[in-house]
Order: sequence, then structure tokens, then C-alpha cells
Amino acid sequence: MRFATIKRNNNEMGAIVVEKGIILLKAVNNTLGKNWHTSLLEIIQSRQLEEIIDWYQIEGKRELEKCEAIAMDNVDYAPLYRFPRKIWGIGLNYAEHASDLSETAPNTEPASFMKPDTTIIGPNDVIKIPLQSERTTAEAELGIIIGKECKNVSEENAKDVIAGFTTIIDMTAEDILQRNPRYLTRSKSFDTFFSFGPELMTKDEVEEVLDLHVSTVINGHLHRKNVISNMTFRPWNLVSFHSKVMTLLPGDIISTGTPGAVVIRDGDVVECHIDGFAKLVNRVEDLKLKNSSA
Repeated sequence: MRFATIKRNNNEMGAIVVEKGIILLKAVNNTLGKNWHTSLLEIIQSRQLEEIIDWYQIEGKRELEKCEAIAMDNVDYAPLYRFPRKIWGIGLNYAEHASDLSETAPNTEPASFMKPDTTIIGPNDVIKIPLQSERTTAEAELGIIIGKECKNVSEENAKDVIAGFTTIIDMTAEDILQRNPRYLTRSKSFDTFFSFGPELMTKDEVEEVLDLHVSTVINGHLHRKNVISNMTFRPWNLVSFHSKVMTLLPGDIISTGTPGAVVIRDGDVVECHIDGFAKLVNRVEDLKLKNSSA
């Protein structure tokens, strides 16, 4: 299944994505007599996601034909949700990206960091280059959404604890980071530095995650592309590793690393493309230019 969160009447509302358009979960409840949460995060946290998927596979696909759908052209997407308990990012997870930064790729343990939820934006929202940075980059990544509370999960069982996957664009104030590697948290944590959505694709929709290609695209041109199987630390390893650091909770996000970061400037449009996923698109504004013209 595919889920999204859309903006409707000044509210952000969870929805199911079908061929004919977007069906609000509120409409599913009203039309089909369901009593599901209408927020994606609440659906994941309450374990209703599994119930909805089971229903969809047995009868729901047919039942949804009774519900009013909103045409894709009339949809304004929001981030999938705004308040995950944790956002983990993974640095230099492709050797090629490490060479971009003249760094040695970690090869024994993931180079992970955390981001605050105040970085979150959604599709078509504006990435704002901060006043403090002269060189900010954007990085397309595959996101893993945790579906169950878990601790000390094995790689073999990691798939069992995830809800699905999404597209992510992660930002870095690269000039700040290059001044000192201890500035990593600050360089990753400016407002608007984490875009995700437009869709949550449940794990049953992805036949083989290692075969997915991830592309960073800038102004319509491919900047860098790679396949998940080329990651140093692959998705199930990342889930297992981080579950041994701290308890992972439903809705937590692991952003798995980028095939290549691209420098972004005022007026740019950056995109994350992943095979089979709706693309994630954001435009860029440089606050220094806005500040100088005020």
C-alpha cells in the first residue's frame, strides 16, 4: 500500500494512495464505517497499519472504490508526519560519496547522527539556506520507517519491525562541517534541512530493497545515482545496529545515506528519485539574499 499526508482545509490529513487518486482516511471511516486514526504517525504508533494492510489485501482494494478520491492534480502534499521520536541519518554510506568530501568511508560501523524534528518539511516546501552557511548541500536518500518498538533486533528479523520506506532529501551546511567534524550536529540541524514524503510505501510493495536506485537530481539534471546494494551498511544492518544503541519506536526514521550530495543555491530545484516511488521535489531559497534585499 501507499500512504500520504495531504493539506486540506488548513489541516494535514492522512490518506491512502490509489490509482484513481488520493482517498482521505477520514473518508474511509465515514464511508466504510471504519474507526482508524487519520494521522499517519498515529496509525503507525497504534499498530493499525498492519490491520489496514491486511484489510486492503483481502477486501479493501475493492471497497475503496466506494470512497471519493481526490485527483492527484488537486493534492498539496505535507510531510508524512512532523513529530517522530527520532531521526537517524547515516553519513558516507557509499564510498563514492565519501570521495566527494575527500573522506574515508567508514567500514566497520555506520557514521550515524541525529536530527531534530524542527528540520522537517514536505514536498514542494522551501529549503532555506541559512545565513551561517556559504555552501549547503542536498542529498537524496532512501528512508526507513520503523513500525514496531524494538531493541536488539537481528539483521535477519529487521524487516519484521519496519513499516515501510519513503523518499528523503537531507541537507548539510557543508562548510560548517568541514571546519570541524565535531560540528556535524549543527551542520545537519538547521530548519528545513529534512524533507520527506510524499508517500510511505509499505514494505510489501518493495520486492527487493537492495535493487532500488537512488538519484540526486538538481534542476532536472541527474547529479548522482547509485543502487542500495552498493551501500557499505545496508538497510537491515542499519536497523539492527541502531536498535542495539537505543530502543527504536514506531515512526522513527532512518535516512540511509546518499549516493551524492549536490551544492544548492537560491532558485534551484532539487529532487529525490527512487525506483517505483513518487519523486520528492523541493525548491531552494537562500536567506542571505532575502536578508540583503530587505
